[in-house]
Amino acid sequence: MKRLILIGSTGSIGCQCLDVVRRHPSRFEIAALGANKNVDLLIEQIKEFKPRYAGLADESAALSLKKKELPADVEFIAGSDCLRRLVSQCEAETAVIATVGAAGFKPTFEAIRSGKHIALANKEVLAMAGDLLMREARARDRVILPIDSEHSAIQQCLLCGRREEVFRIILTASGGPFRGKKPQDFENVSVEEALNHPTWNMGAKITIDSATLFNKGLEVIEAHHLFDMPLDRIDVIVHPQSIIHSMVEYIDGSVMAQLGDADMRTPIQYALSYPERIERTGRKLDLLQIPQFTFFKPDMESFPCLRLAYEAARTGGTLPACLSVANEEIVAAYLKRRISFGSIPRLLEACMKRHHVIKDYTLEDIYAVDAEARRIARELIALASTDIVKR
Repeated sequence: MKRLILIGSTGSIGCQCLDVVRRHPSRFEIAALGANKNVDLLIEQIKEFKPRYAGLADESAALSLKKKELPADVEFIAGSDCLRRLVSQCEAETAVIATVGAAGFKPTFEAIRSGKHIALANKEVLAMAGDLLMREARARDRVILPIDSEHSAIQQCLLCGRREEVFRIILTASGGPFRGKKPQDFENVSVEEALNHPTWNMGAKITIDSATLFNKGLEVIEAHHLFDMPLDRIDVIVHPQSIIHSMVEYIDGSVMAQLGDADMRTPIQYALSYPERIERTGRKLDLLQIPQFTFFKPDMESFPCLRLAYEAARTGGTLPACLSVANEEIVAAYLKRRISFGSIPRLLEACMKRHHVIKDYTLEDIYAVDAEARRIARELIALASTDIVKR
């Protein structure tokens, strides 16, 4: 039986991960659960899965949790450092990192250093410090298994040939809710429209990133690090049906694709059970119900966030970390209706221009970039918010 630590247990990926565990109780055991502030759902999860450890990062939420009735044998950890402490203290084979944003950064590094393999659903960790993370994993002989449907697909397609036979990686994108729109269409896009994804059911931040194609930009950076692939050999194509999750083209012209229904439980299960395949948890794909497959080139003019991610990755150093962290702040401001949808890429580009890139960076540099990028983003958001009020 494989023991798991689940960080981000109350989010969308975390809940679907627990559904996989629920359906395969003889294969997986939850050793620890960590969340941000969803007290009631965490309590339900603790009572069902009976972990040895549990934690909440939000201290006010943790105080309310302590007042509720919990199983006596659960060791509870609270505070901003609790997720890192959970993966450090708990014995388990694999840590599932299902948080969103920079919150997954410290627990991921701590999990590798404490001897655990990683099932990674957090794109931002690799975007912020992919060089360091992969180096750490190789040095400790730890495996990083992607949970993203696209990177899970690539990992599976790469099994069809040798590394030197790979010509390029092809990441597919649904195109989000605004495929076909032009730049002038985006200023008055409402939060509700942006959250109405046509294919996937995800958390708010990831859904907005999908609408801007920033999410796909993060995935390009993620693929670059995970599979040691040059950026000029990672392409993105829009595939609205979201059935082909990604492809690998080999030097002989053969293209290997991984297909599946739009159900995140399938890549989650593959990461948890790897290198085995086990009976499915997700929905079965019925090809007879799919009338056609269509593909489009992404419109970089309408969706400049994808272009900015490529630019940041090519520059390297700390610029991808600046981009990722600034995006967190900017998307949060949009969700609070402080800025327009169309201002998201403009603010991102402004943050990038103000960043002083450190090429040979350390973890301490990344922490400093996190704080500085947030400060700059908030300053620019305040100016953009004032401009919206004036208009």
